[in-house]
Amino acid sequence: MRRILFGLLIAAMVFTFGCKEKKKEDKLPRVAIAGLAIESSTFSPAQSGIEAFHARRGDEIFSYYPFMDDTAATRQRAEWFPTLRGHALPGGIVTREAYETLVGETLDRLKENMPYDGLFFDIHGAMSVVGLDDPEGDFIERIRKVIGDDVLISTSMDLHGNVTERLAHYSDMITCYRMAPHEDAIESKKRALTNLLDRLESGLGKPKYKAWIPVPILLPGEKTSTRIEPGKSLYAKVAPAAAREGVIDAAIWVGYAWADEPRNRAVVMAYGDDEEAVTKSAEELAQAFWDVREQFEFVAPVATLDECLDRAIAFKEKPFIISDMGDNPTAGGAGDVTWTLNEILQRKEFKKENGPSLIYASIPGPDLVAKAVEAGIGETVTGMVGALVDDRYCGPLELTGRVEAIKEGDRYAETEVVINIGSVDVIVTKKRKPYHHETDFTDLSLYPREADIVVVKIGYLVPELYNMRAGWLMALTPGGVDQDLERLGYKRIHRPMFPLDKDMADPDLSARLIPLADE
Repeated sequence: MRRILFGLLIAAMVFTFGCKEKKKEDKLPRVAIAGLAIESSTFSPAQSGIEAFHARRGDEIFSYYPFMDDTAATRQRAEWFPTLRGHALPGGIVTREAYETLVGETLDRLKENMPYDGLFFDIHGAMSVVGLDDPEGDFIERIRKVIGDDVLISTSMDLHGNVTERLAHYSDMITCYRMAPHEDAIESKKRALTNLLDRLESGLGKPKYKAWIPVPILLPGEKTSTRIEPGKSLYAKVAPAAAREGVIDAAIWVGYAWADEPRNRAVVMAYGDDEEAVTKSAEELAQAFWDVREQFEFVAPVATLDECLDRAIAFKEKPFIISDMGDNPTAGGAGDVTWTLNEILQRKEFKKENGPSLIYASIPGPDLVAKAVEAGIGETVTGMVGALVDDRYCGPLELTGRVEAIKEGDRYAETEVVINIGSVDVIVTKKRKPYHHETDFTDLSLYPREADIVVVKIGYLVPELYNMRAGWLMALTPGGVDQDLERLGYKRIHRPMFPLDKDMADPDLSARLIPLADE
C-alpha cells in the first residue's frame, strides 16, 4: 500500500512539474515595437519638426503592418508592446527638440512594460538631427540602456538608409528592402519580424556573427533603381546570399546621398551562426557592388527642363511625365522651390487655355489656398505660392488664376486647391505633399491619363505613375536633392568616395565582424 501511495505521489509530482514546464514553454515572448523614419537632406534649408512624424502610439502602430491585424498568425506569436513609431515625409534636418521629445517618449513607454524578450526596431536609416551624428545609432544605444543588452533586437530599414558600426553593434539582426521603388517594403518588415520571432521561439537567441562592410560608393536612388541594370542583377544576388547555410539574412544598403555626414555611404551586412558563411556572403555582395559601380546610370533619360518641355510638347501620346527632381520631397527636398513652375509659366505655349494641357503637382502656398477657399470654385484669385523655405533659386510667385477644385482634410497637404492659369492646372497645397497615386489627382477632378503633360516633384516614378506614363524624362532641376552630387560640396563624408573620386584605388572589402550587443 505504501508503495502504491508513494508511486502515486511521484506521478503527481511529475505531472505537476511537467505541466509547469509545459506552461513555461508555451509562454509567448514579450516583444516591443519602436522606431522613427525619415530621410533628411542637409543640403536643404528646411527643418523637420515633431509634427512631421505623425507619430502613432500603442495599438495604433499595428496599422503600419498589414501582416499584424488582429487575426494574423504573426500577431498571435507574441505578446506585443507597441510604444511609439513616427514616419515622416522626407524633408530637412530634424530639430534637436523634436528628436529628443520623440526619443524620450519612446524610452518612457519602453520602461512601462519591461522586461522584454525582443524589440522590433523599425526605422528608415537616413535621419539627420541638428548637432548629432548617427541619430539611429544614438537612438538604439539609448534603447539598450533602458531594456538591456540581452534583449533580441531586429532592425528593419530602407535600402537608402545608413548603417554605422554602432547601429550594427546594438542590432542583433538587421535587414533592408531589396527593391527600389520599394515594392517589397511590407515584405521586408515582415521578414525582419519573422526572423526575430523564429529566434525567440527556437531559443537560439542572438546570431553569433555579424559581418559589416562599408563600400565607398555614394549614389542617388535615381541611379540605383532595381528596375534596371546593374541594380536589378546586383540585388538579385541578395536572396541567395541570405539563403546560404549558416546565414539568417543579408542586405545591401545604397545609403543616402543628400546628407553630408561620415556615415553616408553604401554598406553590406550579413549575419548568422556560421562565421565562414556569414563572412563569405557579405564579401561576395560587397565585391559585386564595387565591380558594377561604373555601370550605374539614371533610371530614365535626363535633360534640362527646357529640353524636357520641348520633348513633351512635341510628343503625340498622353501623358508625358516630367520628374522635377531637384526639389523632390520624397527624397528630402523642401518641396516649395518655385524655379520649375516659374519656367513653365513663362513658356508661351502654356499661356492660352487651348495650349498643351499640363498638370503641375505641386507647390505649397498657404496664402493662395486660404484665398481660394474663401472665394470658392469658379472664382479668380491672386495669391503667393512657394519659396517660404527654399528661396535660393527663385522667390515666391504671385499666381492669378481660376479656382477649379478644393479638397480639405488631406493628411499631409491639409488643404489642396487647383488653380488654372492658361493651359496649366497648378495644384497648390497648404503644406507640401508628393503626388504618387492616380486618386491624388482624380480627387481634385484632374485626370492625368488625359493630360498632355504631368510634372511631378519626384525622382524615379513610383509604380502607379510609371505604369501610366506614355513618355518620361527626368529634369535636372535645382533644389535640396540636386542630382549633380559633385556640386553639392561635401565636407564631412569619408573620402575617397566613388563617383566623386573616380580614380580611387580599390578599397578593402574584407568583412569586419561586429561584436554582439552584450560584448
